[in-house]
Amino acid sequence: MSRQQKTFRAIEVGDGSDGRWAAHAQALWPDAQGWLTDEGRTAQGAERARKLFETHMPELAPVLDRLARGLDRPDGETFLTLAALRPFFSGCTQTGDTGTLLRNYDFDPDDCEGTIVSSRFLRPVIGTQDAAWGLLDGMNDAGLAVSLTFGGRFLHGPGFAVLIVLRYLLETCDTVGDAIGRLRSIPISIPQNVTLVDPERAATVFVGPDIPLTEAPDACAANHQHLPVPDEQERVSRTQERLRAVRAAGTDVSAMLRPPLYRSRYDEGSGTVYTAHYEPSEGRVTYYWPGESWAQSFAGFAPGSRTVTIGRPD
Repeated sequence: MSRQQKTFRAIEVGDGSDGRWAAHAQALWPDAQGWLTDEGRTAQGAERARKLFETHMPELAPVLDRLARGLDRPDGETFLTLAALRPFFSGCTQTGDTGTLLRNYDFDPDDCEGTIVSSRFLRPVIGTQDAAWGLLDGMNDAGLAVSLTFGGRFLHGPGFAVLIVLRYLLETCDTVGDAIGRLRSIPISIPQNVTLVDPERAATVFVGPDIPLTEAPDACAANHQHLPVPDEQERVSRTQERLRAVRAAGTDVSAMLRPPLYRSRYDEGSGTVYTAHYEPSEGRVTYYWPGESWAQSFAGFAPGSRTVTIGRPD
């Protein structure tokens, strides 16, 4: 186990037209451009990514164009479709109840952007950003919140990185039912578990390149979709153990900050980078780390940065 420091930033970007989003994204570009697939760097690959985006996320196409102009980088538009990215596989545990969503994001801290973003691309959205405008989790002004975990199967097919799908759902949907309806037809490139909550419903769904959308038995998720989980996968990820623990804990923040839900295996890329507690009906999210928290809301979003200690001494 290890402890280390990680800096998180909170930024407001408006609708992406005034330079704030572009300044942030341009600073990320040296690392982000390496995420593109070889196919995505070709003219044919770029055209396919654009057509896929226009087909499945037409409402966001004007925003894509606006952001691509601001980024002004070779392959920038193709990257921003998030339809031609190399796969990434994270950990994570999450659970939802009506009106509340609680999640641990487990990943390599050095590869986590660590940006809390307030935007108004199509509507007010607050979330944890990755890949320039994708979201690991977030909420909108209608009281909908969404979050992702890796589905545990190392497959990669045609489709979007789920990060942009979460952005799309929050920009265009008001309810869990709306979001699940849209998810049914959006191709997603690797297996993912998506947890969704609104004031009246909480659900987790399984999606991926090789399966139709399937609703889980409850709103909890770790890093598997189907049973049995191979013994070696369980030994490494402890996904079933974490799922049992989060089902028992419900939406108890303190449980998320203790093992087995809180993990400190950062050298293996599976340590908890942050805990996020969304209360979308109140328009509020609170981020937690051992001994520290940071609240943000639609009514009082506070840009700034914080350097926190992640990991547990025990």
